Amino acid sequence: MKKRTFKGFRLHIGLFGRRNVGKSSLLNAMTRQSVSIVSDIAGTTTDPVEKPMELLPLGPVLCIDTAGIDDVGALGEARVQKTNRAVERTDLAVIVSDGQWTGFEDELLRRFAELELPVIVVFNKADVTTPDDGIVNRLTLLNIAMVATQAHNGQGIADLRDALLKAAPDDYLGNIPIVADLVPPGKTAVLVVPIDKEAPKGRLILPQVQTIRDLLDNDAACMVVKERELRHVLSNFKTPPALVVTDSQAFLKVAADTPKEIPMTSFSILFSRFKGDLTTQVKGTLAVDALHPGDKILVAEACSHHPIGEDIGRVKIPRWLTQYVGGKLDFHTVQGQDFPDDVSEYKLVIHCGGCMFNRRAMLSRLHKCHEAKVPITNYGLVIAYSLGIFERALTPFPAALQALKDSSGKPAN
Repeated sequence: MKKRTFKGFRLHIGLFGRRNVGKSSLLNAMTRQSVSIVSDIAGTTTDPVEKPMELLPLGPVLCIDTAGIDDVGALGEARVQKTNRAVERTDLAVIVSDGQWTGFEDELLRRFAELELPVIVVFNKADVTTPDDGIVNRLTLLNIAMVATQAHNGQGIADLRDALLKAAPDDYLGNIPIVADLVPPGKTAVLVVPIDKEAPKGRLILPQVQTIRDLLDNDAACMVVKERELRHVLSNFKTPPALVVTDSQAFLKVAADTPKEIPMTSFSILFSRFKGDLTTQVKGTLAVDALHPGDKILVAEACSHHPIGEDIGRVKIPRWLTQYVGGKLDFHTVQGQDFPDDVSEYKLVIHCGGCMFNRRAMLSRLHKCHEAKVPITNYGLVIAYSLGIFERALTPFPAALQALKDSSGKPAN
């Protein structure tokens, strides 16, 4: 069986440019497969096409072929919007040109610079047209790598691969561990994993698996238990574990069964730090106290799972927050890439841990909320807050506790 690398672990390489400059042909040449439909008709690519591949020695990447940034008409505008959303999850941007340089390329270059994305410019169809010396000199002064290709016959593709390898950020997976820095080598973490209706039959969910792997890679040990067995397991430890990590849904019972001297948090809070920015989301959580009945709340999920029974985002969090606020709130749910461009109508955004996203996609959503002055928090954080165990869940994270103290004006215990 071929090993599978989840999209959140892949470097996302986005191909952008005007219609009919050869983006799809370039992707096909890079992957050596007919991934994208190719046609002389402008606007053939409508939705972003994603192709996971291995780009050695870089490793697993995800190439994203997008619609032309100059598309027109009502449908064209919708396609451009999807292209713009693809920018938000891009780690490395490739501007594809047919040799011409227009305001569309300038706008892409400006946006990528604003997002601090590494950029490569590909002058495709090099056998037909060549770029103006002025733009070549300008890109050279900006220290932007340029590659000439002929996608139809594979010329220049090896050079493009080399350029991608050189431009890829060294820390594209991020230097932030999930949990390894909290559990020293030789120490033990206890992972509390409830088995409920939404737990996938015969396996664990992705954040739990990734946390186990992170611990093992750091030469730490872990014990996996259900919430009913936690108290008994902890009583049998000769040396207390370095950390207890729970599914957020079992927070109250785990907090009650874990001695105060043992640090405790949740998988969701770990992933707030791993995939996004924990301090920002801790501050966002404090907006819960400003909520009033009738306020609009956006619940965002990275994956598109089918909700079953007591769904955490649709049932449990709304119930706990309604109890905390003392009145009915207006909850809206989005999944996958369907995050609204304008979040200003919401009083609070509550995001899942984002295990299926890369970190840039999560940071992009945090930035979008920041620009709209809308607080954003995380499943585990808002659950801990509404249940009255917020500071307890943040004990492993001194910087987050300090941010809580600075934002609330109360001492972080």
